[in-house]
Amino acid sequence: MSQRPASSMHARKPLSLTQIVVATSAGNALEWFDIAIYGFFAIYIGKHFFPTVNQTASLLLTFGTFGASYLVRPIGGVVLGAYADKHGRKAALMLSVGLMMLGTAIVAMIPSYATIGLAAPIGVFAARLIQGFSAGGEFGASTAMLIEHAPHRKGFIASWQFATQGLSTLMAATCGFALASLLSHEALASWGWRVPFFFGLLIGPVGLYLRRFLEDAPDFTQAVKTQTPVRDVFASQKRMMLVATGALAVSTSVNYLLQYVPTFAIRELHLPASTSFAATILGGVILTVITPFAGLLSDRIGRLTQMTTVGVVLVITVYPAFSYTLGHLSTVTLFGLVAWLALLKSIYFGALPALMSEIFPTATRSTGMSIAYNVGVTVFGGFTPAVVTWLISATANRSAPSFYLMVTAMISLAALASVSRMKTVRGQTRLGIHASR
Repeated sequence: MSQRPASSMHARKPLSLTQIVVATSAGNALEWFDIAIYGFFAIYIGKHFFPTVNQTASLLLTFGTFGASYLVRPIGGVVLGAYADKHGRKAALMLSVGLMMLGTAIVAMIPSYATIGLAAPIGVFAARLIQGFSAGGEFGASTAMLIEHAPHRKGFIASWQFATQGLSTLMAATCGFALASLLSHEALASWGWRVPFFFGLLIGPVGLYLRRFLEDAPDFTQAVKTQTPVRDVFASQKRMMLVATGALAVSTSVNYLLQYVPTFAIRELHLPASTSFAATILGGVILTVITPFAGLLSDRIGRLTQMTTVGVVLVITVYPAFSYTLGHLSTVTLFGLVAWLALLKSIYFGALPALMSEIFPTATRSTGMSIAYNVGVTVFGGFTPAVVTWLISATANRSAPSFYLMVTAMISLAALASVSRMKTVRGQTRLGIHASR
């Protein structure tokens, strides 16, 4: 029997661009699925792990833990982002998905406060810290992996980074809708809320398996490396980080407000849980379907034009949209509000990851994006549910969430104006004007 040459035995056919997108995005899907289900089931989590007589206090503790986990995301961004720039995108992606699985498993399995006392909230807090650290390095490494494999289609290929967030929201909302429809309120509050966390654990092994076959792109392997990416970013790229963080502000605040919708609809609008989850399913569908088209559009018309237009439209329309929904409260108007926010977010953030990748050079791309992304998500995203809960309570105005979105939109518009004046180090005239190159 003839033997195949050793080289052919070990040779592996390169992955197609579609396979690279799927493998890279699988871990991102786990990250955002976990974020979504924690936000969707916050009322039940609060009762199990942060029980108090006052429901608002319980929710604030629950969302405070949700937000506190974001304080370690910049640390994860620094550590895992630098690891990706020094040792490769694949190595960092394998590590991040493993850590995310560990945190999800803890939340799924830990007993309640009634069973183990203070160990329960401490355990949930520790799990969220692990997940926050893991998620800190996911965005930079995965976005860098995607755009370096398709530098001629950055907007379209990088948009899948955020399209998977929409898919995760869709999956999480579908789980919530199914559980709220099939289980009694007592069963859902007692044990049903844990089911999505166990389901989320199934995504992790799939992500690990698929990522085994990834290879770093020539754009990265052939680039001049730096052994001090963190120092380089903080020494000479601070303005780049600040601008990238500001550009992210409105996108992440809208995203986390959409995660808050079930709580808002149940607690403030007194709508059934199944209705609130159904509205969020609609938002997930829009985020999943529209985002890639938005990325493709940004390759053609330029990222700045597209994102600035959306920012202005959001500032003008968000308060009237909330006011009309609350003044004409129904399932249809709630669906309309969610659909409008999801549509604006899709068009904006379909272009965002490519824009962020163009701000930083290859040698520090993962580190720079990771730090900027996680600082932005921490400041403008992680505490959004808690801020919104407080705003509604403090102002007695149920349209208060719109004020927060208007502020973050104006921050992003200021950042985009700054991006238009920044010259790139790669010979483009100005970022976003020739962004399709």
